[in-house]
Amino acid sequence: MRSSSSRRGTSHRRTPHTPRRTAAVALAGVAALIAAAVQGGTAIAAPEKAPSAASKANPGSESVRLTPAQRAALIREADAGKAETAKDLGLGAKEKLVVRDVLKDRDGTVHTRYERTYDGLPVLGGDLVVESTKADTTAAVVKATRAAIEPATTKTAVPAAKARQQALKAGEADEAKNTDINRAPRKVIWAASGKPTVAYETVVGGFQHDGTPQELHVVTDATTGEKLFEWEAIETGTGNTVYSGTVDLTTTQSGSTYNLTDGARGNHKTYNLNRGTSGTGTLFSGPDDVWGNGTPSNLESAGADAHYGAALTWDYYKNVHGRSGIKGDGVGAYSRVHYGNNYVNAFWSDSCFCMTYGDGSGNANPLTSIDVAAHEMTHGLTSNTAGLNYSGESGGLNEATSDIFGSTVEFYANNSSDVGDYLIGEEININGDGTPLRYMDKPSKDGSSKDSWYSGIGSIDVHYSSGPANHFFYLLSEGSGTKTINGVTYNSSTSDGLPVTGIGRDKAEKIWFRALTTKFTSTTNYAGARTGTLAATGELYGTDSAEYKAVQHAWAGINVGTRPGDGGGGGTSFENTADVAIPDRGAAVNSPVTVSGRTGNAPSNLQISVDIVHTYIGDLKVDLVAPDGTVYTLKGYGTGGSADNINTTYTVNASSEVANGVWNLRVQDNAAIDTGYINSWKLTFP
Repeated sequence: MRSSSSRRGTSHRRTPHTPRRTAAVALAGVAALIAAAVQGGTAIAAPEKAPSAASKANPGSESVRLTPAQRAALIREADAGKAETAKDLGLGAKEKLVVRDVLKDRDGTVHTRYERTYDGLPVLGGDLVVESTKADTTAAVVKATRAAIEPATTKTAVPAAKARQQALKAGEADEAKNTDINRAPRKVIWAASGKPTVAYETVVGGFQHDGTPQELHVVTDATTGEKLFEWEAIETGTGNTVYSGTVDLTTTQSGSTYNLTDGARGNHKTYNLNRGTSGTGTLFSGPDDVWGNGTPSNLESAGADAHYGAALTWDYYKNVHGRSGIKGDGVGAYSRVHYGNNYVNAFWSDSCFCMTYGDGSGNANPLTSIDVAAHEMTHGLTSNTAGLNYSGESGGLNEATSDIFGSTVEFYANNSSDVGDYLIGEEININGDGTPLRYMDKPSKDGSSKDSWYSGIGSIDVHYSSGPANHFFYLLSEGSGTKTINGVTYNSSTSDGLPVTGIGRDKAEKIWFRALTTKFTSTTNYAGARTGTLAATGELYGTDSAEYKAVQHAWAGINVGTRPGDGGGGGTSFENTADVAIPDRGAAVNSPVTVSGRTGNAPSNLQISVDIVHTYIGDLKVDLVAPDGTVYTLKGYGTGGSADNINTTYTVNASSEVANGVWNLRVQDNAAIDTGYINSWKLTFP
């Protein structure tokens, strides 16, 4: 998204360790499924009010609500067997696994998330998730990179001082202030894009242009000195509350003093920074158990909002998804309110394991509404599960995940003062005109976010590249078309003009959570998110379910993948799923598809679905070659810029071509350094 206390003299605090009434103010993959994930076709019609699909979730695929002790035992077990697991996965002799997270399904399936080291060096982008059955056999593995971790060398040819200088220069961009090295260059293996190579990772501190703390990670090739990547680790995104009315808060009494410590939720604490920008601040405390008066001028009011939002988010993840705390270990994070002066933002930081909130323009609109609090806490969840890199397409998915669960927590709260909706930050008036910060049904309404995926979306700000995933979640939950929910009217369209029928928010949120925690990795892009959500849906509802087809329809509605052939006017598809390596700055390669059984010519709207894994797609020229040799350019050389991967559907007027025969996808890499391969492609005759 993008503390001394001030109390009323007539307040009376009540008993410790029990919920108490306070007035709060609202502030501001799976290989077997991949083929099924790319069927062609058109959508079924959507009714005015999208009903929930009929299928029930497979109980065995639901996650077990692990206690912290049970989770710790599973992690110990995985840690004890990690050498054997590495051997089973065929990892090299110099590779070792580090256990990071674990989930367990009711049928005994265990999902273990690992990071990797190579010759003792951390492998950035080498994370993977192993799914093992009750019989202790490996059923599936999801990797952040398909490349073998075999760097040419682990020796450096560039001094660390050069990496430090490069990182400082990057940190000083965009009017940053007080930049300095937070963490000296450390030697790593960079595997998140292209061929794994030895590199330096340097972290730069200071403050971004708007006052947000900076934790900029800069990766430098240790053999050439080239900057390989950078990302920002600060993820932006009772009391009598400002936004939520009078609510119950759980507090703690120590002697005659009460404080905002939630003993029921991992001892989550809420602190007052009192306009400061560093440190923890002062724990909100006082002689009674009433907090704030519902106005921003009373500093306790924002504290009550943040405390309430954290409690709601904790309860949501525990009761809906079975996860106890951000790390699943029953330990609470903490919140800091009243950060800076006129600071119009809120953020999550891994380094402090905390959420921090500014007070908005004029210090009049604290950014502590329910959806903003859940948004920030969800950044912590993402960091401790998929670890989606906060840059490029994975960064957009990271932001969207926080928006998605910010919205679902708001619905879960069922608070009459801040009702559930698909608007983000509608309470905090961050624009000064009463409009929301973001719209999930039509993201472009904010003026900057994108409604659908396109090849260059990874090059824009992550808060705007989140739009397609937000749109996907809305379509999957509610469907396309006009409808009114909790008094808010939405009108969501699709990129292909075809309708989508929703399956209901309850199912959509379970699908996204399962994909995030068991299928996504640090490098997941939009194509990978589609594959991951389909895999999660297949496990929960079956690959022949209405839910599975709905996920395909919703992704196609934002230009990721194609529609399923489900009797709704679907067509016939011909596909080649064999990998074809694309030589670096070499000759063009072809991937053939044979079309047979058709009569007459191809249609005027022939659909070509292309899945190419390649860094810096601006290097590529992509053509469709008809059986008679006629060439149709799908993507020209020089377009797409520095974005990674092509996963899109092109439409070609091929009505002058005979349908039957051998069609080819021809791809040529016209520049050096970046590499990749054709993963699959498909022709669909509507």
